[in-house]
Amino acid sequence: MIEAATPPEHSLHALYRDHRSWLESWLRRRMGNAWDAADLSQDTFLRVLGSSQSIVEMREPRAYLLTVGKRLLSNFYTRRSLEQAYLDALANLPEEYVPSPEQRWVLLETLQAMDELLDGLAPTVRRAFLLSQLEGLGYREIAERLKVSERTIKRYMAQAYEHCLLLDL
Repeated sequence: MIEAATPPEHSLHALYRDHRSWLESWLRRRMGNAWDAADLSQDTFLRVLGSSQSIVEMREPRAYLLTVGKRLLSNFYTRRSLEQAYLDALANLPEEYVPSPEQRWVLLETLQAMDELLDGLAPTVRRAFLLSQLEGLGYREIAERLKVSERTIKRYMAQAYEHCLLLDL
C-alpha cells in the first residue's frame, strides 16, 4: 500500500501541538511576560510557516524553533529599545512639537522598518548610513565623526545602498 504524503498543514499542526507550550514557556522565562511570550510564540510559528524549511523533513524541530524564537526575541528587544529612545526624545520636545498618537505610531513603524532594513550591516556601516540619511551629514563630516577616511565612508555608503537595494528586490 502506498502511503500518502503528509499535507503541510497537518505537519504544522503537529509541530504546533507538540512544541508550542514548550516554546512559549522558554520565551516567558526570558521575557517575564506571558502575553508577549504568547505573541512571540505565534510569530515564530508564522515564520516557520512562511519559511522554505520543510516541516516534514525537520530533524530537530525544537532547535529550529529556538533559533527562530531567539531572532524574534532579539528583534523584540531592539524594537522596545528603539521605542524607548523615541519616547525619551519626545519627552524633551516642547508641547507644540509633540506628534499626535497617530503620528507617533507611523514614526515608530517607520523606525522599525528602517531598523529591519539595516539589520545585517556592520555597525560602522550602519552608523555612517544613518548619519548621512538622518542627520544630513556629508561624507567628510561622517569621516571626521567616525575617525576614518572619506574613502572608507564612500565604501560604507556603497555597502549600505547595495544592502538596501538587494533587500528591496
